[in-house]
Amino acid sequence: MKRLFTSLLLVIGIATPALADYTFVVPQKAGQGTTVWAEIIAKELEPFLGEKINIMMLPGARDIPGFNKWHNEMRDEDTYIMVSHGGNGVSFLQEEVDYDYREYDSIGMMNLNIIAGKRIGDDMSKPRFPAGSGMVPEAFAIALMLCGPDKSVDEYITCFKENVTWVKGMKTAERRLAFKRGELTGTRENPATYKKHVEPDENAELWFHHGLLQPDGSHIDDTNYPAGYQVEQIFEERWGVAPSGEFYDAYKLVKSFRDGLQKALWVNKGNPNKDKLVAALEAMSKDPKAIAALIKKNGDYDWYIGDAGNAQRDKLMTFVTLDALSDLVEFNTKALGLKSVFKPELGLD
Repeated sequence: MKRLFTSLLLVIGIATPALADYTFVVPQKAGQGTTVWAEIIAKELEPFLGEKINIMMLPGARDIPGFNKWHNEMRDEDTYIMVSHGGNGVSFLQEEVDYDYREYDSIGMMNLNIIAGKRIGDDMSKPRFPAGSGMVPEAFAIALMLCGPDKSVDEYITCFKENVTWVKGMKTAERRLAFKRGELTGTRENPATYKKHVEPDENAELWFHHGLLQPDGSHIDDTNYPAGYQVEQIFEERWGVAPSGEFYDAYKLVKSFRDGLQKALWVNKGNPNKDKLVAALEAMSKDPKAIAALIKKNGDYDWYIGDAGNAQRDKLMTFVTLDALSDLVEFNTKALGLKSVFKPELGLD
């Protein structure tokens, strides 16, 4: 009877509702980076999915409550897709959270980067840089580049505290204004906001970036920017050796989780719509018009879709060792003053 009724409606020209609207669950409020990204993806993906995509914003402290709510209450809903970002990846490593990437299937993720700018002419030997849980990889990078090789975690902590002014308490708009005024000598942005807020500043220039994670676990230069500005490249040019050791492993862990998971779409394992969503995203990623819109906003970055996204997640988990987790927590608490929890249940050794 239901099929007959639907057929009759079509025959007489009465529009029927979509088979199933989808919902992107975003752990931020309107106007923030991941929300804007989700809106762009929803707009470009809808024609290939054949269904409307709604945006549900669930903001909260450090963007954790929204992800927890999806994990605890929504992930069994077949049309609810979690949109996570790099800060969620950092929190997964060092805070008590309910969500766990190992329990989900990837629809897809963009393999992104974070870009650091500086004031033109500053040698950055005594940088003034904004604090925040999202800036942890930048703090590690600055410590490595300033302090050099063959140091213990305690020595890196001492060197960082002696040389870096870690400016706490700034909101995003305050941070950007302080950098523009020269009150901060360094700042960091995702590719989209770097294009918007740093590149147009005639007094700013590129300082460093973290490189792009590859399927084998290595990092390569970001060709959206001039060659030679990846942290590892800057380190080797200055110190004559490639970075290595426990502190570098902790940096690689936190930067990779932050940037490798910076913009990602997830469903619960066993979701019957997974294949449909993956196919739609694959089609979108090959559409010249859709990709042009994304490149204009973010730059030219690769998509890891479906199984490739799961492989990215699995490769990231191989970076999780007890030593790297311990060093991450120690540097967070002693150098940065951040609350950080040692989570040995994540470690592989």
